[in-house]
Amino acid sequence: MSLKKDELHQLVEALPEDKTNTAKEFLEYLLGGSTVFSPEGLAGKLRLLERVVDSLPDATIAVDRNGKVVVWNRAAEEMTGVKKEAILGRGAYASGTPFYGEPRPLLVNFVLGNGKEWEQEYEKIERKGHMLVGEGFAPFACGGRGLHFWTLAVPVYDQKGNLLGAVQCIRDIGERKKMEEELRYLSTHDALTGVYNRAYFEEELQRLGKGRSYPISLVLCDLDDLKIVNDVLGHERGDKLLRRVARVLASCIRGADVVARVGGDEFALILPQADRKAAGEIVRRIMKAIEKDNAQHPDLPLGISVGAATAENASCSLHETYKEADDAMYRNKIARRQEPRSAAIRSLKTILTKKDLHTESMKELACKLGEAVGLSREEMETLRLLVDMHDIGKLEIPDHIIFKPGPLSEEEKEEVRRHPEVGYRMALSSGVLAKVAEPILQHHERWDGQGYPRGLREDQIHLLSRILAIVGAYEAMTTAHPSRKALPRKKALEELRRGAGKQFDPHLVKIFTELLRQDS
Repeated sequence: MSLKKDELHQLVEALPEDKTNTAKEFLEYLLGGSTVFSPEGLAGKLRLLERVVDSLPDATIAVDRNGKVVVWNRAAEEMTGVKKEAILGRGAYASGTPFYGEPRPLLVNFVLGNGKEWEQEYEKIERKGHMLVGEGFAPFACGGRGLHFWTLAVPVYDQKGNLLGAVQCIRDIGERKKMEEELRYLSTHDALTGVYNRAYFEEELQRLGKGRSYPISLVLCDLDDLKIVNDVLGHERGDKLLRRVARVLASCIRGADVVARVGGDEFALILPQADRKAAGEIVRRIMKAIEKDNAQHPDLPLGISVGAATAENASCSLHETYKEADDAMYRNKIARRQEPRSAAIRSLKTILTKKDLHTESMKELACKLGEAVGLSREEMETLRLLVDMHDIGKLEIPDHIIFKPGPLSEEEKEEVRRHPEVGYRMALSSGVLAKVAEPILQHHERWDGQGYPRGLREDQIHLLSRILAIVGAYEAMTTAHPSRKALPRKKALEELRRGAGKQFDPHLVKIFTELLRQDS
């Protein structure tokens, strides 16, 4: 407040003559109930009152029984940007203008019985005897930034019970409101993707199930091969995939629709007032958006499985509809597993090629040998996938070991020897790679039982692993490396024949060498 000497007295004298006594009585009550108003006698108490009121952390406002402002402390000045000189002595709801941009009653006015029609403008008002407690938002306070506030107002009576005025304190609760909003957001949203979480999804299903929004369609989407991306490329890359899926789905829905992450790699859409045709259109929109997103991220494309179902009316359980959509999504996933490559596998293949852990020429040789031994069409497809992914476990080996120009230390050798087991675990985590998990585990076993990791021998070793061992060794010998030069074809074939019956299946070596002799 920072009142100068006799300033309050001047304020009182400045009030309209027929209202002066009211202000005097009000101040006398606040100052201790003096029975006779004397400026000289009250000077000390006024200065004390000034310091006390100005030291209050909450904005404090007081009006007389006619609604004219008689107290406006320093906190009120800071909250509104309005100095007390511009507001003291004014009535007609002038104290509301700095908060709302127009004359509007505050709680002090409600306490006096005025402006009650404005009470609904507050978020909350509670009466406790003579006291009013409320919360609201004042858009013009705090320099126009707006103010979420808590406020309390009480009437002021003299010793005879006569109403003198009212006092109101106003507290900034912006930080509390912000925290409440953040907690409310976190309770309903997935922290990683920003879409709704499963708890909100379940609540919305329950709410809609009791409403009139039928037909209601549900669309379930599952991100393919997330686990293998997390295991091989790291959780940061997996998280990026999840955020991309969430953005794509959110871009395809209507205003009233809901998209939620309901599992680690699973998303669900609620489509009120959407029949099967409308749901099908949303699904087509999603697939088109996925293609567009993948064109922008060729290094790690998205792959999703989708299923949809519709509850035509309230007699259809939305939980049963969810199960129907889930079954449809699972069927779609099974069908897509028959595709030659998933998006994640194509990405892994690219990474393996960059690390010199995969070559197309090796695949060509493996296919020639596979055809020569009479593999079925399905086995040939599995062999191609095995050639692409057999060294997937090496992605966890540091590059300085993979590309080391000199001999490896014993510790480095041991780390390299673990890659079939690492690759086996990675393959098992992916539906697409699961069928090559066992051949990956066995591709360093030897015909004589001296291989690793399990020391299998002869026909105990998977046929595809035996084929891979031969073409892999040939490819390694005929390709230059930092630590050695490439061998001529003839020399490499001699090495294979020398290893027949020891490292390699002798029957397969014979067929392979004959194939290459015919091609030469």
